[in-house]
Formats: sequence, C-alpha cells, structure tokens
Amino acid sequence: MLAPKDFLDALSGHASRLFSGDTPLARNEIESQFKALLQSGFSKLDMVSREEFDSQMVVLARTRARLESLEAKVAELEARLTPPSAE
Repeated sequence: MLAPKDFLDALSGHASRLFSGDTPLARNEIESQFKALLQSGFSKLDMVSREEFDSQMVVLARTRARLESLEAKVAELEARLTPPSAE
C-alpha cells in the first residue's frame, strides 16, 4: 500500500511530466493519459469500489439487526432465569 503523501507526490510528478512535455498533446490524449495515471495510482491504494462498499454496508446493517435481536432474546431468557428479588 502506498502512503497518501507518496501517492500524491508520485501523481504530481507524473502529471507535471505529462503537461510539461515538449510537444503539446491533444485534450483527448491528455485526458486518457491522466485517467490511466489515476487508475494506476488508485490500484496501489487499499481501496474498494463503491459497489463493494455499499454491499458491505447492507451486510453490516443486517448483522447489526440480527445481533440486536439476539441480544434482546438473551436478555429475555436471563430475565426468566433470574428469580425476582424479594425486597
């Protein structure tokens, strides 16, 4: 995994080489090279896609709901097992 500062430094270096070339590039060429540069940099980071993130959020929400349900059942069972205190 690349540290964020290192990633930005590398990205900056590549971008400056891309934009300061001797021959001017067409806008399409600059965009495609910059996109490739970003994709290459992002692939070195520990990231997930938005779709993967969203699906994991759904799984997490279901897991939390199930956990809360189980905690309520355990509390109910514990209440049944514990005799009321006579005070």
